[in-house]
Amino acid sequence: MARIGFVGLGNMGAPMARNLIKAGHEVSAFDLAPGAIDGVPGARRAASAADAAQGAEVVVTMLPASQHVRDAWLGAGGMMAAAGPGALLIDCSTIDVTAARDVAAASGGRDFLDAPVSGGVMGAEAGTLTFMVGGSDAAFARAKPVLEAMGRTIVHCGGPGAGQAAKLCNNMMLAATMAVTCEAFVLAEKLGLSHQALFDVTSKSSAQSWALTTYCPVPGPVPGSPANRDYKPGFSAALMTKDLGLAQQSAKDAGVATPFGAHALDLYRRFLEAGGGTKDFSGVIEMIREGKA
Repeated sequence: MARIGFVGLGNMGAPMARNLIKAGHEVSAFDLAPGAIDGVPGARRAASAADAAQGAEVVVTMLPASQHVRDAWLGAGGMMAAAGPGALLIDCSTIDVTAARDVAAASGGRDFLDAPVSGGVMGAEAGTLTFMVGGSDAAFARAKPVLEAMGRTIVHCGGPGAGQAAKLCNNMMLAATMAVTCEAFVLAEKLGLSHQALFDVTSKSSAQSWALTTYCPVPGPVPGSPANRDYKPGFSAALMTKDLGLAQQSAKDAGVATPFGAHALDLYRRFLEAGGGTKDFSGVIEMIREGKA
């Protein structure tokens, strides 16, 4: 079992850290919110991000945005300076590809991986996340047993930044799929078709998708979906909007037109402006139902 420093104990990070402890790892944890450590019983309370990294065999971050990752790893007295020469460094945040590659380049020859996740809070709690991993073959081999304590599917996508590229493409697809799934349920309502009937048909036919069968945007057909909890987030609309913005920036940098991704970003930005930022991203159906999309 490994000594692990874990930084970032939010909705995703806390259950991920708990699963590491459950697997027998020794975890030192830190979050800027002092009370966050209370959600990870059994973890040592680190005094700072650097303190969590010092002496750790593996260091994991799960942070909100690119600048937070840069600051935590590369800031004065940060984690990169504190981590030992043989430490394995893993960032599970969703950030832009350039930032991921910059942090990897500053690792001083240590094994560094960008390893964003898919699966939301439910997947983090259940230990069934999908990890999309960018970095060397050797680093991936070292990291796999640690990642398996937190996830079910671990995919090596390529070199530095490849994990982030996969995550941004995945979430652009997911957002667009969820939007049209919401539109279909609203149309069904207007046509007098029940939610359950539409679900029973589409979940077994060519319209089947994860957005439908795991995260159905209406209450009833999938009891575990956020729609049954007044759209309390598993994955918030604010985070989806952030990821769509990163995907559009990457598309611009690569010279690729992604009109459906751009439309999804516009839709979610308007949902945030209407007060939907704290809701699950599937809650966009409410705006569509109101004819404001």
